[in-house]
Amino acid sequence: MTKIVKFKRVDGNDLPLPSYATEGSAGMDLRAFLPNGPIDLVPGELSLISTGLYVELPQCTEMQIRPRSSLAIKRKIIIPNSPATIDEDYRGIVYVGLYQLGGEPTTLNHGDRFAQAIIAPVLRASIVEAHELTSTGRASGGFGSTGRE
Repeated sequence: MTKIVKFKRVDGNDLPLPSYATEGSAGMDLRAFLPNGPIDLVPGELSLISTGLYVELPQCTEMQIRPRSSLAIKRKIIIPNSPATIDEDYRGIVYVGLYQLGGEPTTLNHGDRFAQAIIAPVLRASIVEAHELTSTGRASGGFGSTGRE
């Protein structure tokens, strides 16, 4: 099923719109909008990177922003709130927070593909207060409880 996602460029944005690298790609590549020149991503620091784009999403969808594996695995750069969520009613510029865990500083250039966006359906729940919950075999077993014998 295809949904239409609208992107609007900020003034001066000469970059290609987000796109899927292959026919089977789940995520579309986002590019760094750095018109004032490259920046260095320094280990231990958070950097907020602009895509230079506004977005309009279809109803009942969200845009999840995730790391690209080439940056995450090879350069130890993560998105700390991954997946980041862009809500359907947000109309501001899309920014992505990047955090370098360690290693050597990494230079990010204008136009570099630095994150990926996935358009996902959102289920809106009806919220009710309950005095009792249905019991299960797991019950209140928390972190790692399903791996114990």
